[in-house]
Amino acid sequence: MSMIKEIDAAGLKELMDKDEDILLYDVRSQAEFSQGIIEGGIFMPMHTVPVKLNDLPDDKTIVFYCRSGARSGQVCGYVMQNTNLEPLNLRGGIISWYQSGFEVVKPEGLQAQG
Repeated sequence: MSMIKEIDAAGLKELMDKDEDILLYDVRSQAEFSQGIIEGGIFMPMHTVPVKLNDLPDDKTIVFYCRSGARSGQVCGYVMQNTNLEPLNLRGGIISWYQSGFEVVKPEGLQAQG
């Protein structure tokens, strides 16, 4: 089994600043997503990943993230086992992103569920 490839918050920020061919997938719940995202994050709850495998492009850098990196790590492993893709997992999730001083924004067009 291949090892999951990870990227830290600083590495992701650097990648985002220089590469527009990056897709960020947020695999958290609707409630978590509504609280704030990494700008450009695409909502793809973890439980929907199996039915969306064929939607993942093979010509872009794919990064999955969640709150702490655990769920997105599982998603990366699943994607690697079921496709030829090698996505990156954001080590430490959105928590590490925020603690590194990077911006978290409200998702556009979604109302917080409550």
